Amino acid sequence: MIDTGIAGASDLLRQAREIFHGDAAALAVVDELEGRLEGPLRIAVAGMVKAGKSTLLNAIIGEEIAPTDAGECTRIVTWYRYGHTPRITLHPIIGEPQALPVTREDGRLVFNLGQVRAEDVERLVVDWPTASLRELTLIDTPGIASLSHDVSGRSTEFLLPEDAPMAADAVIYLMRHLHASDVRFLESFKDTAAGQSGTVNALAVLSRADEIGAGRIDSLISAAVIADRYSRDQNLRPLALGVVPVAGLLAQSSRTMRQGDFEAMQLLAQMDRKQRERLMLSADLFVRATEPEGLGQAAKTSLVERFGLFGIRLGVALIRGGISNPTELAHELSRRSGLGQLLDNIAYLFQTRADALKARAVVVGLDALLRNSPRDVALLLEANLEKLQAGAHEFRELKLLATLRTEGSSLTPELSAEAEQLVGGRGSTPPLRLGLDPGASPEQISEAARNGLNRWRLIAENPLTEPAALDACRVVVRSCEGMLAAIPAVR
Repeated sequence: MIDTGIAGASDLLRQAREIFHGDAAALAVVDELEGRLEGPLRIAVAGMVKAGKSTLLNAIIGEEIAPTDAGECTRIVTWYRYGHTPRITLHPIIGEPQALPVTREDGRLVFNLGQVRAEDVERLVVDWPTASLRELTLIDTPGIASLSHDVSGRSTEFLLPEDAPMAADAVIYLMRHLHASDVRFLESFKDTAAGQSGTVNALAVLSRADEIGAGRIDSLISAAVIADRYSRDQNLRPLALGVVPVAGLLAQSSRTMRQGDFEAMQLLAQMDRKQRERLMLSADLFVRATEPEGLGQAAKTSLVERFGLFGIRLGVALIRGGISNPTELAHELSRRSGLGQLLDNIAYLFQTRADALKARAVVVGLDALLRNSPRDVALLLEANLEKLQAGAHEFRELKLLATLRTEGSSLTPELSAEAEQLVGGRGSTPPLRLGLDPGASPEQISEAARNGLNRWRLIAENPLTEPAALDACRVVVRSCEGMLAAIPAVR
């Protein structure tokens, strides 16, 4: 698609640097925005206390580096970004950043704050050499609605800053069930005068999906039905692009599977079925039992902590079904945990439009900077900022998507759904916009885009189309034109 948004944002930053050349504070804001535009997409992981944020973050990264216990560090906003060498940097609210020791215990990263209290820390930054962080910077946030107002306030302040762009470009919001508190928080991401738009950058995750079916082997099937119902809920649908069920603990442990985990499940798979089922009626019974021979209490405890009864049952079933090595088992457990579906959603809902989301943050940041600047200085940049906001097609798509999701339009429900898909509401790649298979050929994309273009031109030209719907039609037409322009050889 056309990338006038990111090019225009870059031009605006150059102009801002010239205008504020003698203002150190303003230049610091410009530097931050420029780094944001050039850096990886930022995704925050948010949710209520005990929603499984750190566990899911570890699953996405593919390593157990985010602390999952209820220690001091879970009260701090923590950034995970790519770095050539492991490094942990503590940024205090007052004072200079300081390096923390990088230590691991039982394969897990341990954060040692030393004498610094969690409430005195603005953020932790973890640089880690893993491929999954090359394109994404992940931000772990403290639990919302914590018993501690200070902890909860840190997340709210970070995710919903006043008069400034949100520090993250997109949000993965975790919930165990759909509660009114979840809806209230997600409502904060609606479009505002400052240009923030959560309707196009929030994805909901049913994060402990295996618990819905009480750990039964078919728990994820039940969770998928509930997630689908939530995604169509009239209260949640305007606030999130979708709902994905994920068994977070299984997703994390499958990505970090050890040889001992596989061997333990092999021993369980060799047991008599009825005996094994009795053994796994509860986690406590499983750990205390003396069977099977060769699997001690410590190994069972580790297995329960890492996989839960659901993951153990599923792993044993897969081994009995023919899987004979830990790599194959890890891949299949990861797939069945729902992690693959989540990663796909992150890719096509966020990463494919990363430039537009980052450019949007620059626009919001510059808008806030100008509002707090002398009028004669602000006027030098204001007109170009407004021109970019009104003219960049990516921003018009984001605005229309927000409108369709929140306020609705005078289009029929069928046309509204089609418009939402064509402007990238279900993914930003041409096949997803056009409802085609991901591997669709250029010829198929060209034909579908041309059909869409002709159809929406007719709707726009129809005298019965209400004036309020004409803007939506024009945006959809431009999106279809952009898809055709991207494949000139087929035209």
